[in-house]
Amino acid sequence: MRRLLCLGLAVALIGSAAQGQAYKAPRTKFGAPDLQGLWTNTSLTWLQRAPIFKGLVATEAEEKMMLAGFKQMAAGLLDTHVDPNAPAPPVVKDAPQADIIEMDLRLARIDGEPRSSWIVEPADGKLPFTDAGKKAARQVSNYDGPEGRPLEERCLIAIGSPEGPPMMNTGFNGHYQITQTKDHVAIYIEMNHDVRVIRLTDKARPPERITPWMGDSVGWWEGDTLVVETTNFHPKTYVGSMTGGFMWSEKGRLTERFTRTGPNQMLYEFAAEDPVMFARPWKAQMPLRTARGPIYEYACHEGNYSLPNALSGARVQENEAKAAPPPPAAPAPAKPAAK
Repeated sequence: MRRLLCLGLAVALIGSAAQGQAYKAPRTKFGAPDLQGLWTNTSLTWLQRAPIFKGLVATEAEEKMMLAGFKQMAAGLLDTHVDPNAPAPPVVKDAPQADIIEMDLRLARIDGEPRSSWIVEPADGKLPFTDAGKKAARQVSNYDGPEGRPLEERCLIAIGSPEGPPMMNTGFNGHYQITQTKDHVAIYIEMNHDVRVIRLTDKARPPERITPWMGDSVGWWEGDTLVVETTNFHPKTYVGSMTGGFMWSEKGRLTERFTRTGPNQMLYEFAAEDPVMFARPWKAQMPLRTARGPIYEYACHEGNYSLPNALSGARVQENEAKAAPPPPAAPAPAKPAAK
């Protein structure tokens, strides 16, 4: 009996795997694989592998440890104290900011395996930095002027780099809306309402001095996979992640691959090369899953109260330091007694 059960399970698994491999993405009216819709990449997996993990595929104990650590860090954000008997909230004109972390509180799964990092090569799950790459990744902001503040604080790029490229996962506003035409693929990013426009026909690159915040992306189809190559990265763009991010140089090149693997799943792969920042190329994988909409407006505007207040506060501290009396001179060392 046990043999028959094992045999039946094996046949079922083989059939399931074959069905997954045989999945064909639906087609648009112009014949391309249809990637359109709302997607999300939220999870507890991050770009680089945290020290608690021993390998790419996490154990159940490691995942529980990761979740416990995250809950401790997020503390009050995850404890909503919902009263099931409370009346309906008042009607408001604008959707309020959610008071919980809007993410899948587990590690992301690829082929059913919990992944400890997006990076799959190198095998240690770490960015293979050069010395220049390490230095660039240690961003140091200052209060000299607006240009010295982080780009996400100035609303020029989003918090946590969900727009990328490559597109990182964040703890909130982690939705993407993909729209296709015959000649373009557009990815609308919920955070900071940025839009990546990927050209499918015009492959001509702009001059190297033209560096958009999200680089310059051109794409093409390889079977059911959308392949996107991005260059011309902006030199100030930082790709962030909870476990540590990186910066691009003018020699950076990213190749992304988008492949639907089921009705509600898409495999997002990316390979990076940059001889200035990395000692070798590296690769990563991330699952995307369908999400419910709609996407609400993400309102962020440069020049709001926080930036002027931060800079004016720094000026006050500088003036106070100038006006402060100099510290008392250190007493001269005592002369040795005469013999």
